[in-house]
Amino acid sequence: MRRRQFIAGLGGVAAWPLAVRAQQPDRMRRVGVLSSQAIGSRTETVWLDTLRQGLDRLGWVEGRNLQIDVRYSEGRLGRAQAIAKELVALRPDVILGESTPFVRFLKQGTGSIPIVFMSVSDPVGSGFVESLARPGGNLTGFLLFEGSITGKWLGMLKEIAPQLKRAAFIANPGSPAFDYFLPAAKQAASVLGIDLTPHPVGNREEVERTIDAIAREPNSGLLFPPDNTMFVYWDLVLILAAKYRLPAVFSEREMVEAGGLMAYYTDRRDQYRLAAGYVDRILRGAKPADLPVQTPVKYVTILNLKTAKELGFRVPQSILLRADEVIE
Repeated sequence: MRRRQFIAGLGGVAAWPLAVRAQQPDRMRRVGVLSSQAIGSRTETVWLDTLRQGLDRLGWVEGRNLQIDVRYSEGRLGRAQAIAKELVALRPDVILGESTPFVRFLKQGTGSIPIVFMSVSDPVGSGFVESLARPGGNLTGFLLFEGSITGKWLGMLKEIAPQLKRAAFIANPGSPAFDYFLPAAKQAASVLGIDLTPHPVGNREEVERTIDAIAREPNSGLLFPPDNTMFVYWDLVLILAAKYRLPAVFSEREMVEAGGLMAYYTDRRDQYRLAAGYVDRILRGAKPADLPVQTPVKYVTILNLKTAKELGFRVPQSILLRADEVIE
C-alpha cells in the first residue's frame, strides 16, 4: 500500500483513483494561500486561476464546498510574516505557500496544519522536510530548481557570448539561494572554463557598485539565481546590464519581459496544477509526511531578441531552436 501511495504522489493527479476524486465532501473546506506577488498582478492571477481550475476538476468548487483565502505579501518579508500569522489563525484545512522565506514563516506558525509549498529550492537544507521521498512533518510540495540548474544558466551565457571568461554570481548572502546554488555553479563553471566569482549584495548601492566593478573586466557575464532581493532591484539590474552591454541570465520570466536578455525557469503554472492534486489528496485524508516532494517537471526558455540586438549579441541557432518564447 505504501508503494502505491508513493507512486501516486510522483504521478500527481493522474494516479489518483477517479472514483475517489468524484466523491463530494459534506462540509465546506478551507484552503489558505500565501502569495509572494502583489494583488492583481498578471502572473499571480494566471497561477491562481490554474489552481482553481485544477481543484474544480477534482470536485472542489469554490463557493460550494471550498473556500480559498488568498493573502498577498507583495514581495515584502515584513508583510509576509504578518499575513502568515493571519492565515494560520484562520485554521484552514491546507495552506499553500510560495518561496522559502515565506514558507518558513508558515512553518514557524504551525506544526499541525498541512502546508504545500511551491518555489522552494532546498526544502531539506531549509529544515522544511526530513527528505524529499519522506517529508516526515506537516510540509510537502514542489521544488523550484535543483542545484544542477546552474550548469544550464552558465551554458546559456557561454552560448550567446562565446568569448565569456568570467561570470558573476550575484545574490543576497542571506537568501537560501546563495549557499544552495553557489557550489553547483562553481562546479559547472569549472567544466565550462569560466571563472565564477560570488558577489554578495543586500541593497541597491551594493548592486550598483558590484555591476559597475564587473563591467571593468572584459568578457564578463551576470548570473542571477532566484532571490527576492534581486527581484526588488530588477529595474537597476536591467539598466546597468544595458549600459555596460553585459550578457545576463535570469531565473524569472518577468525579468526578460521587462528587458532582460534571457531566462531559464520552472513553469510555475505547472507547479500550481500539481499543487491542486496534493491539496485534493490532503483534503481527502492524506498526510503531507507521506507525500514526496516533487522535482520540477517543466522548464521554459525565454529570449528577448530585441535586447540581444541592442547589446550587440548574435543569438546562435541552438538557443533560438530551444526557446519556448522569443520576444522580438
